[in-house]
Amino acid sequence: MKWIIAFGVAAIVFGLLDGLWLRWAGPNLYRPALGDLLAAKFRFAPAALFYVIYIAGLVWFAVRPGLVYADPSVIMAGVPLAVLNGALLGGLAYATYDLTNQATLKQWATHITLIDIAWGASASALASGLATLAVLRSGY
Repeated sequence: MKWIIAFGVAAIVFGLLDGLWLRWAGPNLYRPALGDLLAAKFRFAPAALFYVIYIAGLVWFAVRPGLVYADPSVIMAGVPLAVLNGALLGGLAYATYDLTNQATLKQWATHITLIDIAWGASASALASGLATLAVLRSGY
């Protein structure tokens, strides 16, 4: 049950954050900087697959260590570790994507890379920390 809670909370938090971010950043940041590199229409299937895989990664690499090393007498004990691991995983994942694009595509703006890495680290940290806290508070 704790893994369902962790996955569900991480998915909701990350999904809401990323949805809000993409609604703003798509027309205001990505479209002006990347133009024709962006698809004309959003492709739901690859996005859904990314979110399922990525949230599973957050749960395994960030939430799980936060739960394993949590002190049962201190409700917040594992949260800082989950936040740190979530930030590291998010930064790594987004850096992999953006730096690969910057290395291989004709047009990829450095400011997009820097903003994306910061965004991935921040959103992943928050989703991981809140998912860990939710599991710890649930008593599982």
